[in-house]
Amino acid sequence: MLARLADAAQLSLGLAALSVLSAAIPGTVLGILAAWYGGALEKVLLFISDSVLALPGLLLVLLLATLAPGEFWPLYLGLSLAFWVEYFRVVRASARTLFASPGVEASLLLGFGLGYIVRRHVWPELAPVVRTLASFGLAAAVLAMAALGFVGVGVKPPRPELGVMMTELLPYYQEAPWLIAAPVGLLATTLLALILIQHEEKAA
Repeated sequence: MLARLADAAQLSLGLAALSVLSAAIPGTVLGILAAWYGGALEKVLLFISDSVLALPGLLLVLLLATLAPGEFWPLYLGLSLAFWVEYFRVVRASARTLFASPGVEASLLLGFGLGYIVRRHVWPELAPVVRTLASFGLAAAVLAMAALGFVGVGVKPPRPELGVMMTELLPYYQEAPWLIAAPVGLLATTLLALILIQHEEKAA
């Protein structure tokens, strides 16, 4: 049981981290570009993000997971597509304010380009925000994977995954309730740890 829990935790955290990274990078870059250029580019990106928001994130993951049940790529792709919008909208709103700051205006007058401005003025202010979103995104991705596994859409047995293990052990809850309590407790502890890590970073 301990070996299966360790493997399940490695799978959940690894896939969640990959999904969050794949969502954070394009979401942040597109948010900065939309705030910098504005105009038609910003309108197109806002239309795409609004279209994605019109579909609940978990439902989007569920639709992709049904295309290839038991495979990893639908979960990864679905989580990435569901999460990038949050980074895009938050970064765009913050970057618009930062681009109007006196420091950025002075850099423009001195002839510096977008790369220098982002590196020197924008990213130091955006980094804490992106880290906060990533921390909560990890927790949301782990929970979404467990939920999909529990309803039988995510990873398939015999590969250990927290949601799948809950489903497998549910028939034995009367004879051995501690068995099903193990994946439930590990999921709750993981989510709590990810949230507390972000609180510690804010306090520091």
